[in-house]
Parts: sequence; structure tokens; C-alpha cells
Amino acid sequence: MRIVLVGPPGAGKGTQAAFLAKNLSIPHISTGDLFRANISQGTELGKQAKAYMDAGNLVPDEVTIGMAKDRMEQPDAEGGFLLDGFPRNVSQAESLDETLAAESMKLDAVLDLEVPEDEVVKRIAGRRICRKDSSHVFHVVYKQPAVEGVCDVCGGELYQREDDSETTVRKRLEVYHTQTEPIIDYYREQGLVVTISALGKVDEVTARAMAALKRDA
Repeated sequence: MRIVLVGPPGAGKGTQAAFLAKNLSIPHISTGDLFRANISQGTELGKQAKAYMDAGNLVPDEVTIGMAKDRMEQPDAEGGFLLDGFPRNVSQAESLDETLAAESMKLDAVLDLEVPEDEVVKRIAGRRICRKDSSHVFHVVYKQPAVEGVCDVCGGELYQREDDSETTVRKRLEVYHTQTEPIIDYYREQGLVVTISALGKVDEVTARAMAALKRDA
């Protein structure tokens, strides 16, 4: 299957993408991983992306699309792929359609993870990260430490990242509604959108997604 995964910040896209890709035996292709891989490997596209990023500018669509195209052409993606974080806007969605059509391919489904805005804010603004090891993540509601403000694993101080503040989260949601959400309507016109609730435990959401994709297949 060739799937695009969409949803607001805090919907759990990265977590679900990993589980779904494993269950479907297809590679999980995320824009974050693409950027890191191309930059670390010093590819031409990676050099272009780094130049824009170092200057504090957004990486142009054509560079992002080029990276995604190269990745989709790898042998492990012949049987399908799951795109996470791409396309981010209608222009990228149109370019993706053109790229796939040129290879006589098309998308099978666009999985829309639906989460109420207040829940997104609660999920992200409630995160607390360990200063000693950022992989130690807690939450004021869902994963409380034994001692408030102290990491259970190493005893480091827990803090809220600036990116996780409620003000920043709501700004990110505005960007999502303005730039990314329109691709849902774009794909809905093609009959590709499968919307599921992303509320509940991780395995529950994965099961819901797998069932929806099978029904849509």
C-alpha cells in the first residue's frame, strides 16, 4: 500500500507510522528522517536544504519533493510506503501525484488522524523533558514522575520545552489548519481519505487504523 499519514501536531503520527509500517511491511518515510539522512550523507539535495536552513529560511518544496522522490525509488519501497510529514501543503500533494503518475503509480489511502484541538494542547503542553537525557519524557497527566519535577530514570530536572508551551502549540495548530489541513479536502475529492479517531491507547489507535485501511482496500 502507498499511504499518506496526516493529522495535527500531537496526534501521534510518528508513533502510529512506525507501528503501521511494521504491520504493513512497508517503509516509514518521514521528512525529518529524509532531511537528516541527506544532510549527513552530504547529498546535493542535502547541501541545498542545509544552506536554506542555515540561513534561517524554509526549504523550498522542490528540494523536499526531490528527497521524497529519491526515497520512494529505493528498492524497499517497491511494494509501497507510508509518508509521514509529506506532503505538507496542496502544492506538494499535486507534485506527489505527478511524481507517482510518471511511474504509473498512485496512492491507496490518506489516513487522517483526528484529535480535538484541546486534546492536542493538553498532550503537548503537558510534556516534561529531562535536562540530563531528552529521551526521558514524562507528562503532567499521562505519565507523571514519582517525584514532581524529577526524572524517574536518572534524577535529572524535568522542564517544559519552549516549543511545548500552550502559546507555541496553538501557533503550530494555526499553521497546520492553514497549510496542511487543506490537503485533506484535496485528497477527499479523490476518494482517498480515511479518517479515524486518534484518541485512546497507542495499540487501540493502531488497530483502528489497520481496520479502516483494510475496509478501504
